[in-house]
Amino acid sequence: MKRLVRALAISLILVLNLLTNAQTARTSNADSTEVEATVRNYIEAYYTGDARRMQQTLHPHYLKHMIHGDIPMREKTGAQMLRDISSSSSIPAADKTEQISVLDIAGNIASAKLVTPHWVDYLTLAKSDGEWKILSVVQRIDD
Repeated sequence: MKRLVRALAISLILVLNLLTNAQTARTSNADSTEVEATVRNYIEAYYTGDARRMQQTLHPHYLKHMIHGDIPMREKTGAQMLRDISSSSSIPAADKTEQISVLDIAGNIASAKLVTPHWVDYLTLAKSDGEWKILSVVQRIDD
């Protein structure tokens, strides 16, 4: 009888573990999709000059660091980014391409990489009120 109780207890633990892992995988997949969508909205807002759309992707503490060869590192806040995007010039269609990779998600923090023809962004996102927002960007400008 003790063996049966022990076997049932172990079986129950294993089933609960499998259910928890399955739920975590579903959450991770959903979060990954949401992180990618946030980054896509960010870059498409940049391409189209849509400050309202970009604002929806930015965390209130957003900060961007731009690294461009020998030029001293520059920074932009979210307010500066939104102001600049509203006055940006049109971007050639050939340059409106991107590759987005979700690198890691750990709880309410995620990292992603955005590759475009002229720069690479390394993004940190934070989940706030159930939505992923871009907290910081380190941009390497290639040309």
